[in-house]
Amino acid sequence: MSFPSIIFYLVFVVPLVIFFIWLMRQDKRKGKIGLIVLAIMVIGGIAYMYWKTKGQ
Repeated sequence: MSFPSIIFYLVFVVPLVIFFIWLMRQDKRKGKIGLIVLAIMVIGGIAYMYWKTKGQ
């Protein structure tokens, strides 16, 4: 992973994911389902990125 990619993750992706986790924890009824969906989306996005860039 290149240095600009790491900066992008630290500046944009990590705070966005933390915000989504906080937002979903506010909903007591469906918070766990939202966290599961968020985890699947993050894992899917990372897998897609590696698949398209062939791990470079």
